[in-house]
Parts: sequence; structure tokens; C-alpha cells
Amino acid sequence: MAHLQLTALAGGAGDEMEEVALLGSYDVEAGPAGAEWEADEEAGMRRVQVRVAGMTCSACTGAVEAALSERRGVRRASVSLLQNRAHVVYDPALAKDEDIVEAIEDAGFEAEILPDSTVSQPKSQKTLSGQFRIGGMTCAACVNSVEGILKKLPGVKRAVVALATSLGEVEYDPSAISKDEIVQAIEDAGFDAALLQSSEQDKVLLSVTGLHTEGDVDVLHDILKKIEGLRQFGVNFGNSEVEIVFDPEVVGLRQIVDTIEMESNDRLKAHVQNPYLRAASNDTQEASKTLHLLRSSLLLSIPVFFIRMVCPHIPLISSFLVMHLGPFCIGDLLKWILVSMIQFAVGKRFYVAASRALRHGSTNMDVLVVIGTTASYVYSVCALLYGAFTGFHPPIYFETSAMIITFVLFGKYLEVLAKGKTSDAIKKLVELAPATALLLLKDKEGKYSGEKEIDASLVQPGDALKVLPGSKVPADGVVIWGTSHINESMVTGESVPISKEVSSPVIGGTMNLHGVLHIQATKVGSGTVLSQIISLVETAQMSKAPIQKFADYVASIFVPIVITLSLLTFLAWFLCGWLGAYPNSWSAESSNCFVFSLMFSISVVVIACPCALGLATPTAVMVATGVGANHGVLVKGGDALERAQNVKYVVFDKTGTLTQGKASVTTAKIFSGMDLGDFLTLVASAEASSEHPLAKAILDYAFHFHFFGKLPSAKDSIKKRREEILSQWLLEVTDFSALPGKGIQCWINGKKILVGNRALITENGINIPDEAEHFLVDMELSAKTGILVAYDGGFIGLIGITDPLKREAAVVVQGLKKMGVHPVMVTGDNWRTAQAVAKEVGIEDVRAEIMPAGKANVIRSLQKDGSVVAMVGDGINDSPALAAADVGMAIGAGTDIAIEAADYVLVRNNLEDVITAIDLSRKTFSRIRWNYFFAMAYNVVAIPVAAGALFPFTGLQMPPWLAGACMAFSSVSVVCSSLLLRRYRKPRLTTLLQITVE
Repeated sequence: MAHLQLTALAGGAGDEMEEVALLGSYDVEAGPAGAEWEADEEAGMRRVQVRVAGMTCSACTGAVEAALSERRGVRRASVSLLQNRAHVVYDPALAKDEDIVEAIEDAGFEAEILPDSTVSQPKSQKTLSGQFRIGGMTCAACVNSVEGILKKLPGVKRAVVALATSLGEVEYDPSAISKDEIVQAIEDAGFDAALLQSSEQDKVLLSVTGLHTEGDVDVLHDILKKIEGLRQFGVNFGNSEVEIVFDPEVVGLRQIVDTIEMESNDRLKAHVQNPYLRAASNDTQEASKTLHLLRSSLLLSIPVFFIRMVCPHIPLISSFLVMHLGPFCIGDLLKWILVSMIQFAVGKRFYVAASRALRHGSTNMDVLVVIGTTASYVYSVCALLYGAFTGFHPPIYFETSAMIITFVLFGKYLEVLAKGKTSDAIKKLVELAPATALLLLKDKEGKYSGEKEIDASLVQPGDALKVLPGSKVPADGVVIWGTSHINESMVTGESVPISKEVSSPVIGGTMNLHGVLHIQATKVGSGTVLSQIISLVETAQMSKAPIQKFADYVASIFVPIVITLSLLTFLAWFLCGWLGAYPNSWSAESSNCFVFSLMFSISVVVIACPCALGLATPTAVMVATGVGANHGVLVKGGDALERAQNVKYVVFDKTGTLTQGKASVTTAKIFSGMDLGDFLTLVASAEASSEHPLAKAILDYAFHFHFFGKLPSAKDSIKKRREEILSQWLLEVTDFSALPGKGIQCWINGKKILVGNRALITENGINIPDEAEHFLVDMELSAKTGILVAYDGGFIGLIGITDPLKREAAVVVQGLKKMGVHPVMVTGDNWRTAQAVAKEVGIEDVRAEIMPAGKANVIRSLQKDGSVVAMVGDGINDSPALAAADVGMAIGAGTDIAIEAADYVLVRNNLEDVITAIDLSRKTFSRIRWNYFFAMAYNVVAIPVAAGALFPFTGLQMPPWLAGACMAFSSVSVVCSSLLLRRYRKPRLTTLLQITVE
């Protein structure tokens, strides 16, 4: 039930609710913790933790789990390799602790029941989402390895790892596992890890300047201990950081920062660390580190290249290099020394990464590099020693391993730079937030006494802030003084500056253009629109598109297949040479068929590239989601992006989607002896308790009819004055009830009044006069909605309401048809009005008089033949239909971007963005297919060429160093291919419809 949301039906009363599953419920087996907590709730079940010694790989964990599962009485068992623990739930009536230990020992491992595991643990009340930076991942195999490790941790409910961003998002139960344990688990698996940010709102990392000595640390300790509401803190003297956990209801972050400065007499200054800037700093450090290794490798490789290729043609240098130092030539010794430095100093990172992967039973690109370079290096050393002691000097290939490592590092450096550009959208969004804010200070009497510049991250809800012309709004809020125009294009994509005056909402990160504004902050930190957009884009970039499953599968078997092909290549060439199947002249340059075959084998290992496959999808999805955000189209994930490319039907809600959502009364007709003023007063009194947009339109019309000339001129006091008048003017209503899809009924002056559609009136046995019926039909045929009114058992009149169409509606519908998408309109309005509106916009498929719950059924009926259906609605009344659709698009969300039922959030209230969303999806997956084609074609073509498939016909042999260069550039080419999506331009409707503008 945690994932069910009660959604009010349109015009419904409080008791007219329906259950709508907005979020897919988690599988209880998604993580060990979920199963454990469920087991705890099962009557009579016992849960124990067992320390298991002797496990070395995932095969061991499988053996332990199998042994436990087969034991009588054991309900479930989960084994963690990294923590060397087993979590076992069993029935104490059928098994004992000793039986659990015996089962594990019989499987060949040592076991011990942990004494603290018998303590009952309460069910988790809170789930946190943490974003971790994971370093050292090079391909999809690494991603699979980290995800597998995280999902096995107790307390982890969900884990998603993205190669392109080097980020992992983990949803975990903080009462079962801490973020430090998660970091430790990732590091134990052979990768670097650090927590960037968490959904826990009361934990903040501060950087402190002025921490120079241990005395300064002691001063900071004393200050922090005295702050009320500060639950805990930890000072990192090396990084000049302090992590604080505080109760925001007791103490504010600004108060903590100010206290540190004041109590230290300004010796210590604290600043809130921005997790995004910290991540950017890590990206810069990674690029810098890779560049340093590349420079070192290049400086050492150039002499090796010259000794091999250039120096033999220079007599003076050549004579020096062939001189002997003991049994070795000076040239060979120099190459040995230089290449050894490259192989084991510069190339250490490859050995470390490969050993980590192999230790955990997985393989990656580093394994291929290590195998290829080590084979070349070891052969060259053996050949050198053999020649020194026998006098027969076979060819040596020291330069092969040196140049492979250099080219791979060069490719890695380019890849790091290119991957950094894929996250430019996030960086630009982060940069929108201003660094500082002007806080308006108040005196004891509540009057403004001055202003103070503070860190924008220290703004608190309720703060009064001053926004100067040309500066950015520091937080979400409302204007309390002043008028101006604000450019919101950077957040909403709306290019026209928006007028702002008192009571107008403002969005943090937008640009104030003209006047000075005073605003009151309402949302700060992670609650702001900008933060939610950043979070939404990040979540989308973290998600995996279904198409990536293919790449993950290929990556998991790629390296073993390549190693097998390499061995087969060696054996084929070697055996053919040994048996004389090819002329000796082929291998003459290599001195023998063994070396000849080895070079082909090394080339096969080095040229194969699993990285290109792993990067094909995530880099494209990352760029696309960023581009979409720049156009006001927010995508919730790669799966939504993939589904949208195949959309066959787009279902539009009428009110507020195809229409402007600004209903207004055009006609009020009386069919009784009642006065028009009394009629409007009666209807307005009945509708005053309804939240329906049409009720508001009727109330506004009646209000203006009676009091238009009496409204005060000051805009900020209209609302208050209006409420006063309404309370004095409207009649007393009793027994009000809303009837979804029909209207409302209530009692006024002891008489029953009905306000609604034709069905409501006829169901109550009230006759509609022929004159009224004809008038109603005429209104409906002109796309107006008729509201019928009955009072005290008789029909008294009707009201005509119109909601103008959006100006782009008809053109967008035509554009969708040109794209091969069938538009459908669904509405609760009557058939005549619905068909009149549909005819005006060009929609042939109309579903009218549909109850709110019935919209989801319309979606399902279109899905029956397997078609992909998109639903475009406002995200509020349309939540059931948005959730039922394959692709839910919430349009006109504005500042409310956290609409859970939608897959796409279209920030602007513009239907053109529907076309943009579908077109972006198609362009993105076209690019992904090209990426896969290049990645697959590269390996399919390159591996046979490296194996020597063309050598018998052309005599061309690909040297291993050239194979390394090809491998390095293959992944770079895929990333650059994805970066082309940054040039995406939303389709112009004139081009789409082939309209010539003169």
C-alpha cells in the first residue's frame, strides 16, 4: 500500500477516491534487506547472521547459498562475499543454529554464528537514496560487477551504476547498512568510492578554512559541542572538512556557520560544499592523472621508438647502440630499461585493475591490455636473454608493449575528456544557481534595517532576500515588494521574459532583468525547482535503457571469447607453420613461426574493445537527457526514452491540454420566471464549494455580474476584498456533494439544486424543455459546454462555457500525423462539444463522456494490439491515465516538476514539446543504433584483420602497437558519436508540415 496514491476524481468529494498505482512496487527480493524485513514479520521465524570464512569468489557464495537452501527449515539465505557473512532466516521448530553452521561447514567453509545477530531489529521506517562516485570502472563488465556486489549487500534495495558518469545511485536502509559500509564494499571490490550526496537532509559537509594546527581542530571541536541541535560531527583535518548531522528544526545551517565564525573570532570560516562542484573536481583530477601517465609513457616511448626505427639509419648512433655491455647490446639494454618503466610503473594501473577483476571472477578491457603487453614484454625479455647467452639473436619487440600502453592511455584521456562533455547539461544547470544572496536584516520591530551578503546555500525558508537587476534569484519564493521582468528560459525553456509583481512566484536560478525585487524564500536546497530538475536529469542519466541489456550481456562474455580467439589464432598460425602449410618466407622477418604466430595473437587480444559497446547507450542517453532539459523536456529515464521512439498513439486530454484551461462563461439563459441576478446567485452559491475549473468560471462570472464596479483597484487586495463580498453575498448551502463526471447537488433554502450535465438532470427525473434542448445542442455544436440547472424539482436555466483552444493545437496534431502518430482525444465532456473541438484541431478519433477512471481503460484498449501509447495530460486529474500509458507526458507542469505518474515532464504549457519529446527519442535511439553498429562492426572487422585473415592475400600484417591504437580510438569514436546529439535542434513545425512562409 506504500506505493498507492489516493487521487481525487475531477469534481469529486472527499469520499469519492480511487486507488491509483503511480509507482511500480519493488520486488521484495530486490535486495537481501527486503527479504529479511519481510521474514522478521513472519510469525516464528528466526534470523541469524553467520560469519563465513574461506569464500573467494561468487561461485563460493553460490555454493554456500545452495547448501543452506537445501537444509530443512531454512526459508531464505543470502550470502555476501565482501562482508563474509550469511543472512539466514529459518524456522526454529525445524532447525537450530548448529544445523546452519553444519550446513556451511559441509560445503567446505568455516562458519560462526555472530552473537549480536540474535537481537531483534525494528522494521526500517526510512529509505535513503545515496549517490556514490565510483572510480576505476572501464567498461560494462565493471558496471555489472559493481551492481552485482551492491545488490547483494544487506539493506540495499536498489542499485544502479552508470559508466559514463562514474556514478552509482543506491537506495538503502540506513538502519541495516551505513554509507561507509557501502563505500567499503565497493572499495573491497577493487574500485574507488565516495559518497557525493544523500537524501538525508540533515547531514552536510562543510569545508573549513583556517584549520592549520591541532589547536585549531580542538577549537572547532569545542565550538561544535556547544551548538544545540547538532547531533554529531566528524572533523577531517587532512581535507579541512567537517561532516555535521543536525536537527533542522532546532538549528539552521546558517546559524551553525555563523557560530563557527563568531566563536573563533573569524579565524575559522565554514562553507557548504557543493556536491556537484566536488564531482567536477574529481573529474578534473581523473583527467589530470590520466594526462600525467600519458606524458610519462610518451616521454619514455619516444626514445624506444627512435632506437628501433630511426637510430639504425644514423651511423654514429648506430655504432654506439650495437656496442656490447657484457653479453647485451647497449641499444637492447636501453630499450629494456625504458620499457620496464612503462610496463610496471606507468602500466601499473592496468595490472591493478586486471587483478581486481580476475580476483572477483570477471574480466574487462584491462585484462586484455595486460595479456597483450605482458606477452610482448615477456617474449622480448626471453628473446634478449636467449640471444645474450646463445649468440643467436631472435627479434625483440619491446616497443610493442610500450606503444600499446601509450596509445591506450591516449585513448583513455580522450575518452575522459569526451565523457566529461556528455555531462555538460548538469554542469550548466548547477552553474545557474548564484553563489551568494542578499539577505534583508530586520530589527526588533520587524522593520528592514540593512542587508548582508551570504552564501546562497545558507538561505532558509522565510528569509527575505533582495534581488538586484541583472542578478539571479537565489531561491524559490514569492515577490513581497517591487515589480520586474524575469527571464526563466534557462529553467522552463520559455523565451519571453515573465512579468513579476507582488505575490508572483519566482524560480531560483532565473535572471532578474529590470527592477529591484524583494522576495520571501519558500523552498531552498533540494526542494527548489532547479535542484529537482538537476535530480531528475541525473536520475535519467543513471537509468539504463532496455537496449543496454544486450551490451551488458555481450560485455560479460566478450573478454573470454577474445582470449579464446587469440589462442586459436596462435595455434592456427603456429601449427600451419610447423606443418609447412605456408611458405617460410612469410615468417622469415619474424625469424620463426612461433614469433610470427605470437604477433598475430597479441594483435587480436589488443585490438578487441569491449568499452565501445558499454559506452554506446549510456553516453547517448546522458547527452539526450541534457539536451531535453535545455528545451524544457525532462525525461525520467532511458526506458521512457526508448519507449517514446515507438509511440503509435498520442492520447490528449481536452481540458487544459488541447485547450488553454481558462474556462469562461459566454452565455446564461433563463427558462423560468427567475431574475438573472437571482439565478446567478443561486448557481454560484451551489458551485462555491466545488474545486472544478468550470465551477470557478461560473463563480467568477456571477461575481463580476454583481460586483464588477465595486472591486478595489489595488491588485494585491482584490482577493481579500472578494472573499469578504462572497461571504456576505452567497446563500447558505447544506448537504453538498460532488458527483464525478456529472456535476454537483446540494440544498439551498431547504430546496434541492442540481448543477451539471444532461445525464444528471435526466437521472433525477427532470424534464428539459424543447427550447432549452435546442439551445443546448446549438451551443455544443459550437464547441461550448452546457451546464444545466434544476431547482426544487424543475428546470430553471443553463449556462454556456467555452475554453479556447491553444493556438498551436491544430498544427501540432497535423505534425504528429506527419510523423506517423495517431492522435486521440479523450474527455468527460459531451459528444457534441467533444466532436466540435476535435474537428477544429483535426482529430478523428474521439472518446467522449469518459469518467476520470475510464481514461485509463481507453489507454488499455489501445494497448491491446501491442501498440505503444502516450498520454498527454496535466499530471493532476490525469494521473491514472498517465500511469497506465506506456509513455506519460505531463504538460504545463511549470514549477511542479515532480509528477510521479509521468515519464516525461514538459515544463512549458506548449503542445509543440510533445513533438520535441518524440523526435528527441527517435534521434537518440537512431544514434544509439549507429553506436552499436560501429562498435560491433569495429570488432567484427578488426579482429579477423588482426588475426591475419588478409595476410595470405595482401601480405599486410597489423602490428600489435597499431592494434592498440585502433582499440584506443574505437571507444573515443563512440563517445564522439553520442556528442553529436548536442547539436540537436527541435523540429520546426513549418518544416514538418512542409509549409512555405512567404
